[in-house]
Amino acid sequence: MHSISKRPKIYILLHIVTFIGARVSRNGGNAPRVFLFNGFRFDRGGGELFRVDQAGATTRVAIGSRARALLGLMVERPNQLISKAEIMEVVWGGVPVDEANLTVQVAALRRVLDRGRTARSLIETDSGRGYRFISAVTELEPQTAQSSSPVPQSGVKPEPAVRFTLINPSPESGPRALSASGPTVVPRLSIVVLPFANLSRDPEQEYYADGITDDLTTDLSRIPGSFVIARSTAFTYKGKSIDVKLIGQELGVRYILEGSVRQARNRIRINVQLIDAESGGHVWADRFETERKNVAEAEDEIIGRLACILKLELVGAAGRQIEHEKALDPDVHDLVMRGWAWYHRPRSKPNLEQAQQAFEQALRADPQSIEAKVGLATVMAGMVLEGCSQSLSADQARIEELLTEVFAYSANHSMAHYAMAMLRRSQKRLSEARIAAERAVILDHNHSAALCELGLVHLYLGHPAVAIAHIEKAIRLSPRDPFLSAMHYGLGRCHLLLGHLDEAITLFEQVRTERPAYWDIHMWLAGALAVKGDLDGARIELAEARRLKPEINSLNRWRKYHPWITSPQYRALRETTLYVGLRRAGLPENDAPPDVAE
Repeated sequence: MHSISKRPKIYILLHIVTFIGARVSRNGGNAPRVFLFNGFRFDRGGGELFRVDQAGATTRVAIGSRARALLGLMVERPNQLISKAEIMEVVWGGVPVDEANLTVQVAALRRVLDRGRTARSLIETDSGRGYRFISAVTELEPQTAQSSSPVPQSGVKPEPAVRFTLINPSPESGPRALSASGPTVVPRLSIVVLPFANLSRDPEQEYYADGITDDLTTDLSRIPGSFVIARSTAFTYKGKSIDVKLIGQELGVRYILEGSVRQARNRIRINVQLIDAESGGHVWADRFETERKNVAEAEDEIIGRLACILKLELVGAAGRQIEHEKALDPDVHDLVMRGWAWYHRPRSKPNLEQAQQAFEQALRADPQSIEAKVGLATVMAGMVLEGCSQSLSADQARIEELLTEVFAYSANHSMAHYAMAMLRRSQKRLSEARIAAERAVILDHNHSAALCELGLVHLYLGHPAVAIAHIEKAIRLSPRDPFLSAMHYGLGRCHLLLGHLDEAITLFEQVRTERPAYWDIHMWLAGALAVKGDLDGARIELAEARRLKPEINSLNRWRKYHPWITSPQYRALRETTLYVGLRRAGLPENDAPPDVAE
């Protein structure tokens, strides 16, 4: 990876002037550069990509700014090896970033260019060296390019002219950045993890602090659409006084994560702060503690918990910013981010519907968007399991179609496998649901929702003891998760089926406080209280459940309401615990006559 931080300013300016002069000379002034290749037309100047059919009709294809810059470099040098260092220099304007960001952009471009191809990808990887664009490319003459320009679609804004801006911070604070975005547009989910400060006198804690920085940088780069500054750049700020606004300008990031590690007697305390680089204000802060003798064991869990919380905070902050700006023409990335922001709010039908609307809108803007498809499939699968689907079979078929399209281009998308696990559970295919959930966790060991789903699948397979371990880990990773009430609900059911009545009742009462209108929780609490011997409390809960859901007026009706309960082992556990309690509380075995008052 190359940095331009040590190059003299005059060299950078001369390079820019030479670059622009060569382009102007070659193109005859402001004439556009247009490239044709493999059924596509790429307008280099405007940064627009079009798919061209056999009749010559064009359809605009939405791609991100980094993907546009990458494609522009490749079409100018087809069939040539382009090193990773050169790509990073051109696409990111000299700002050092983690190579994972390059991998993400290459994958995004492949999804667009390789759609429908049966042969190898147009972008070939030369392991450890770089990439080749293996396609015949024709550059149109300026006059031909102008005369054959596609007619812009209604509402499509022309790209602004590229301007180079030299960001010139103080020489003491860190690297300089060359931007070709003119005024710099900061990605919404852009962040740098600054080296954690070691506030202890113990030098061993220095390695621990650096390890936290490394691991968080890696984990945050897994968030779809994130832009994470590389460790090597972040460590240039180690031990220096920090001006968060200046760092944000230098690195072109919206958020800065900083923290410290302090030893206090036999405990280690970790403080973390997420800061808005533009305002300097704190978005979120927290503190974690662990016993010093358990540091090695607890490190993975602390990092995982931090990553989960930060993902929720970053996505939530980005969503609030998008809502605040109320853009009249939001792009696909903004729409996808808006969808996830709604999805990560407290679980309710209105919030899920808002999330679905945002993902649907993103998919209309870019029918090939993998992240929009994953988001939509995830939301729809959640709504199916929540009982919010208006057409179960049609919704399940659409989720299946969306995920099939995703896996055709990206078989290792953790969230997509999580959505598949939910779909398979709703289809009563529990063994397949378990496999999908396990795959999601393997791909992202900090995926708390997938861990919870894996636990729920084991619960429905009749393995509550196994389920407890997965759900408890999910709760430890994401103790403020908007899905937390569902985690507690699943955990409480496991404890009841195992005969742990006190634990079950405590968890059910907690869920009832969080979601009092959720009729199902009153049924489970009624069963647990009755088995415990509190018949008065059980009857009160049963009456509330029947008030909220009057059609569930018997055990037989409730059995039919949960079609995914197919495991004989799970059914047997319910019969000997939950159903025993509900019978004691007064719930009849068969449907009540229509004229019987509820």
